[in-house]
Amino acid sequence: MSKKNVAQKLIESHLVSGKMIPGEEIGLKVDQTLTQDATGTMVMLELEAMKVKKVQTEISAQYVDHNLVQNDFKNADDHIFLQTSAAKFGIWFSPPGNGVSHPVHMERFGIPGKLLIGSDSHTCAAGSMGMLAMGSGGARSGSCDGGTSLLYQNASDHGG
Repeated sequence: MSKKNVAQKLIESHLVSGKMIPGEEIGLKVDQTLTQDATGTMVMLELEAMKVKKVQTEISAQYVDHNLVQNDFKNADDHIFLQTSAAKFGIWFSPPGNGVSHPVHMERFGIPGKLLIGSDSHTCAAGSMGMLAMGSGGARSGSCDGGTSLLYQNASDHGG
């Protein structure tokens, strides 16, 4: 039996379908999701279309940290939509001025051993806390909020 690195152990602990064989598709249970305002409106619309009553993750968070400029009503309207949708679906809401999503999320919700996906490219920074943390598109994040597993092709083994 070969030794496993931290990433392999985290993947294995979240495995819900497939096998830990290089190149095979695997399904992972997502513990947390992080969405930022530039992608959040589409995520909320997706949850509505999926008829989700409440998110199926341990923690899902919606951050408003990208579209902060208020030249007209558009961003403010989006922020109201995100806040009311977050309340409807059981998502933690971080309003404008509360901080940047990835460090705020790590400070408030970072738990070693958990799987986090987020629609912010810096989501992977939570890996520094021992989380399995990956960036994804908003659609994938929303799908996981709704209870589907995260599907990936298992990485190939390059020795070691």
